[in-house]
Amino acid sequence: MTAARNKPLDLAALVRDPSTRVVVTCGSGGVGKTTTAAAMAMLGAESGRRTVVLTIDPARRLAQSMGLTELDNTPREVVGVGGGQLFAMMLDMKRTFDDVVLEHSTPERAEAIFANPFYQSLSSSFAGTQEYMAMEKLGQLVAADEWDLIVVDTPPSRSALDFLDAPNRLGRFLDGRMIRVLTAPARAGGRTGLKVMTAGIGVFAKVFSRVLGGDLIRDLSAFVSALESMFGGFRERAQQTYELLKAPGTSFVVVAAPEPDALREASYFVERLSAEHMPLAGLVVNRMHYTVGEEPFAAARAEAAAETLAAKNDPTLALTIAALRVHAEVAGAAEHDARMAKRFSAAHPGVPTVAVPALPADVHDLDGLRRIGELLSPA
Repeated sequence: MTAARNKPLDLAALVRDPSTRVVVTCGSGGVGKTTTAAAMAMLGAESGRRTVVLTIDPARRLAQSMGLTELDNTPREVVGVGGGQLFAMMLDMKRTFDDVVLEHSTPERAEAIFANPFYQSLSSSFAGTQEYMAMEKLGQLVAADEWDLIVVDTPPSRSALDFLDAPNRLGRFLDGRMIRVLTAPARAGGRTGLKVMTAGIGVFAKVFSRVLGGDLIRDLSAFVSALESMFGGFRERAQQTYELLKAPGTSFVVVAAPEPDALREASYFVERLSAEHMPLAGLVVNRMHYTVGEEPFAAARAEAAAETLAAKNDPTLALTIAALRVHAEVAGAAEHDARMAKRFSAAHPGVPTVAVPALPADVHDLDGLRRIGELLSPA
């Protein structure tokens, strides 16, 4: 009895649908996720939609394939797109944080925040900041109300979905005891403030001061106090973007290759999105291998035939033997890929799927993206 196939995923129809406003791609590294995001954005733009693709992955492939010399925090128009307009950008974590500070504080307070060494570290390298700033940037793009379609290319790892935790993580951070302690000096003021802080930290105060130094503690307290008035806005906007990701008009697309590790990551993404009640469009399996013909010559049979002919020691059969061995290799890859895809389908029977065949060369221009776009719809 043949297992039922997952229903086909039509990504061209998804991105051309006027009701689709946000598409988020996720998957492990090296599976063609960035290319898939760019191809979907191209499909949307060439159907007449004003489209922007935001990459959080620092890879340069997206810029190269779109004919751009570089990507930064500002949307740059891609030349040569027909129908609508296509723009591309790459998240600049620090610049996005700077923009948030400028927008939600006075110039004097912003200047003090920018000069603080803790802010300089937090805005460029602190764990979790990238995911939170991705939420901020997506929220900004949606709020601008100038895009028909926003395609987000997330980092190539499980942390790609960490931004789903941003509101709760931020809430725990803001409500934590350490934050209340660190903001105490500024609220109390002067030496009294230092006494309040010492009392709050209790028995750890001496160790804390000895390790970090009094000036460092004051810098940290001043930084947290300067940001304190903005915390409520941070949390509110993160929650709004989180709700946007669950709302009609948003879809998640998981991208994988027909390899155990990549499909294991895909399973994680599918299960996590389901647990968060996020709208999953389906799975793209990139770089699938196929053999020609309705009843393909199996790898084992091709290899056996090659061995039989080789035993004849007939030089005139050399080309035939070589062709059989090449076919055996291709057929073996096709059988492996089909087996991997079937295993995922059996574990996730309700997930729509589209398979994209392996191409002879990497995508490096707009025509290549169009070709991928054609393959993102079921035949």
